[in-house]
Amino acid sequence: MKGLSKSADLVLGFFLLIGGARLIADSTRPTTTPPKAGVLQNKILRFVRARFGVPENVKLTVDAPRPANHPAFLQMTITADDGKQKRPNSVLITKDYHYLILGSTYPVTGDPRSEVTQRVREQFKFPASTVVTATDFHPSPYPNLLATTITVDDGKHTQTQNFYLTKDQRCLVLGSIYDLGLDPRREALRIIRTDGQPGQGSVSAPVTIVEFADLECPMCARLHDFLESDLLPKYGDKVRIVYKEFPLLSIHEWTLTASLACQCAYQMNPGSYVPLRSMIFKNQAGINGVNARDLMLSYGEQVGLDRLRLAACIDSKAPLPRIEADVKEGQALGISSTPTCFVNGKMVVGFPSPEAYYQAVNESLRAAK
Repeated sequence: MKGLSKSADLVLGFFLLIGGARLIADSTRPTTTPPKAGVLQNKILRFVRARFGVPENVKLTVDAPRPANHPAFLQMTITADDGKQKRPNSVLITKDYHYLILGSTYPVTGDPRSEVTQRVREQFKFPASTVVTATDFHPSPYPNLLATTITVDDGKHTQTQNFYLTKDQRCLVLGSIYDLGLDPRREALRIIRTDGQPGQGSVSAPVTIVEFADLECPMCARLHDFLESDLLPKYGDKVRIVYKEFPLLSIHEWTLTASLACQCAYQMNPGSYVPLRSMIFKNQAGINGVNARDLMLSYGEQVGLDRLRLAACIDSKAPLPRIEADVKEGQALGISSTPTCFVNGKMVVGFPSPEAYYQAVNESLRAAK
């Protein structure tokens, strides 16, 4: 996605609410005593860097917890500094020190269900034509919080997200909740499926890079060229790459057609998937919503696919369940921008530099030994 090459923009990505993952663990744990000075801050910074793929060249700091506008929470400020600009971001932590909340809180002055839909509409600037609805509030996995599922429908696409209300019905929480007790890298490895997926490299390689990409995304094209032309030749049989579809339908007009073509290619002849994907990335500038289908068929023929079979597959949208499964997996991982990769479970957002990928691979190789 355009604009995601800058380190500061990468950091801001993990504060996006829609599509953010909610990591849930045991909500019955007893309240803990306050951690020693600095321990909580270090825990939060390690979690945030690992969970959201914040590059090492971006410095993260967090201040001491202070009272929030509701007694169930404490407030902290995480500051990201890429050497050019400092960006403070306010976060919440529950009073038991178990859950981190990225988002905003609002006092409730009337009916919570009506207020949450209005707040969502205002915060995300949805036009009047977009329908925003909320379910009744019900118990959530988190102590002292009720949940509602917000559905946003613009007539073309539908998105859902859970938001929260304190049990005393005094405070709305519009954000995503993360369990600080979970290991983000292990969670990623648990969630990601690699069997039966298109890719390159040996399945026995000690390092696996899983890439979530949008075929219309210019940064994804740059990363794909780097992985294919530089990283794979450099590491040989030590690295395997698994490709996932993550089409950003709300901003790209032909990305779904391209994803369908690639998944059709994988079903017809797995060996044609990567050549077709590479051809699409190399020719991005000449593809648009009008010519996308014809170009996919032409590229398919060039990599050895039968044109009529490919056309029938694209038109029927037969691979759509596979694409939807990739998207759902990416959302569970908290992906909000493309490209996003996982190197043996470690998140790397965008294409910060070749060195960032070399470092991630080298760390994984050392760990594998």
